[in-house]
Amino acid sequence: MKITTFNPQIITKDAEALVKLFEQLGFEKRHQQEGIGEFDVKGIRLKDANGFNLDISQPDTLPTGHDLMAVRMNVDDFDEAYQLLVKNGFRNYYGDSTASTRTGKSAIMISPTGFVINLVQHIK
Repeated sequence: MKITTFNPQIITKDAEALVKLFEQLGFEKRHQQEGIGEFDVKGIRLKDANGFNLDISQPDTLPTGHDLMAVRMNVDDFDEAYQLLVKNGFRNYYGDSTASTRTGKSAIMISPTGFVINLVQHIK
């Protein structure tokens, strides 16, 4: 398994407010997708002049009552990475479900101590 992207991600119920804040900090929208998977997620990718990426996601429902700070980790083999995280005590917040589209799938994985990895694979 190879990690292909690794950057911060904010999971929130108000993506546009956060986008405005980070635009004021010098980030620009690079990509936006809506209706991702069964959780109807809005995904926004931002990038600044230094090349730093930030993803902001707005799911239909939040795993908690508040925003989550996560690490977005894109991998080339979702199943292998998923199993590695599970073996290390992570649990998929949505049970066995993933947010899947024709071009990718993801799962919000929560560690035993509470930090979050949004595990993602883009399907080519």
